[in-house]
Amino acid sequence: MRVLIVAPNISTRMGGEAIIPWHYIRELSALGVEVHALTHERVRQEILESDINTRATFHFADDALIEKGIHKSGAVLPYALRETISSSAIGLVTMLRLARRARRLERERSFDVIHQPTPVSPMFPSFLHKMDAPVVIGPMNGAMNYPPAFRKDYSRGAGAVVGIGRPIAAIANVIAPGKPRAAKLLVANERTADGLPGNVKKSKVEILVENGVDLDLWSPPPTAKSDPPTFVYVGRLVWMKALELLIEAFAKTAAPARLQIIGDGPERETLEAHARAIGAAGERIEFLGFRPQAEIADFLARATALVLPSLRECGGAVVLEAFACNTTAIATKWGGPCDYITDDTGFLVPPESREEFVMGLAERMTHLAMNQDLAERLGVAARKRVEEHFTWKAKAAKILDIYKELA
Repeated sequence: MRVLIVAPNISTRMGGEAIIPWHYIRELSALGVEVHALTHERVRQEILESDINTRATFHFADDALIEKGIHKSGAVLPYALRETISSSAIGLVTMLRLARRARRLERERSFDVIHQPTPVSPMFPSFLHKMDAPVVIGPMNGAMNYPPAFRKDYSRGAGAVVGIGRPIAAIANVIAPGKPRAAKLLVANERTADGLPGNVKKSKVEILVENGVDLDLWSPPPTAKSDPPTFVYVGRLVWMKALELLIEAFAKTAAPARLQIIGDGPERETLEAHARAIGAAGERIEFLGFRPQAEIADFLARATALVLPSLRECGGAVVLEAFACNTTAIATKWGGPCDYITDDTGFLVPPESREEFVMGLAERMTHLAMNQDLAERLGVAARKRVEEHFTWKAKAAKILDIYKELA
């Protein structure tokens, strides 16, 4: 079977959804699929330096002047608006150019299936609507807003932009009808299915969680949990992650413990100042910056729990990575983590109000810090859940079954 995977970014370094097509390429090639991949030249160097280059035939679209111009002009916008406006504009231009290149590739060599795994947004239009081969899009995940109690303080103007953007996206999906005309649309959950364009036939929609975990990468050797109990956050230091609430919650924990914050981003200085202001900086709270994957796996394996306080997390793959490391998780009962965390693998904290949310995080961290045996039992169950439901090998096998149904 010959498959063309089309994605704007295929990368392990960029973070977020860019790693999704990387996993599909690796696992599908291991299953005997002849994989061709079409992506942007911004990831060319990383791909050529990696063994992923031996798993597929890669095709690259050059960086256009219009993409460079949008990126430069968007740099002056606040983060939330930059993510909403500039990134979306660049994404549209990139995907339009990739679709044109995909049509040329299809004329040069036939494909059994064309698969667009990213962008994962359900409303983002697809330009793959003039293809001969059946098109699969997804799994997608999105259609999210902030919890009602936090929308006023956290949207930072993005809510208004999204409110305008969604009707525009609906029109764009008529002009660029890749999703309405696709053979199969994969979504992570019912929320995302409800967020698809209105002109999509529901019979084409199938649920398949978009995130997975690579047990070859996220299986550190057995190791003792840290003493004192240690809670870990891994991810970007950005507004929507609500890390200032995690810092406040940690300061209220009624047990000796430590918080390690791994990652970097525009909010780092503000968060460090916040930790100092409430007297929780220093040995109790450590800002560790960016760390390579192998080190992150070790931090997670030693942690009492991962804590993910994000208020707008469509996916939350880091929860699965913690689970793979035999570590439980505490997360917001909102968005992606709800698809992964069960009562016997971790805790979900309802974001009813700022005060209740902070206290909920603090109480659960205190409970686990004082009951390490419970934390370890939850971690064992979490690893089992990943093995049974969320490995990339299993997800690729499911995707291959879908390809075979359509080819």
